[in-house]
Amino acid sequence: MRSRLFRILLTLTNLSSRPAAFHARPQPIHTSTPLKSMPSIPFLGALFGSSSSSSKNTMTSYPDQRTPDEWRAVLSPEQFRILREKGTERPGTGKYDKHAPSSGVYTCAGCDAPLYQARHKFASGCGWPAYFDSIPGAVERHEDRAFGMVRTEIVCANCGGHLGHVFKGEGYDTPTDERHCVNSVSLTFKEEEREAGEGKKEGEGN
Repeated sequence: MRSRLFRILLTLTNLSSRPAAFHARPQPIHTSTPLKSMPSIPFLGALFGSSSSSSKNTMTSYPDQRTPDEWRAVLSPEQFRILREKGTERPGTGKYDKHAPSSGVYTCAGCDAPLYQARHKFASGCGWPAYFDSIPGAVERHEDRAFGMVRTEIVCANCGGHLGHVFKGEGYDTPTDERHCVNSVSLTFKEEEREAGEGKKEGEGN
């Protein structure tokens, strides 16, 4: 009888201790929820970082096929980061953001190919040089799915250098309702306006 009572007491003691043991167990830390609540981090990287894989175009697709080492020899580190690694300059810092000439041409800072005429430029207030159109055949477009977004990348058709992105349907009072949002670092401005492919005038030297 005494041994039976002892077994009953032992069973009751074990049952009463289980909830306490369960609640005292450390709870697992879930890290997936905070990560899902931070979608803006990749967007910041898209704005000011670099992504060499942001589009499928390769240097072999273009007439100017210089290697990365050859580009490093002629470009500044910032030009290489943007033109060849698809980086982005910070808004409002580019020298051509508020540049408003009456004539002239913007060329690729990498290969000097003409890209935009001065009359294409307009004040968008976005913080980067904005153009509503480009010189025919000078700019190529590629789908860009980097950083979890779908955008349209624009590159120099001669060397594949990254220029920026183009946006459509934003309501600007321009002939095309497009905004070519271009990095100043990707550009060089020349006052003498020349159409793409225009040859030298008769009598000009080399």
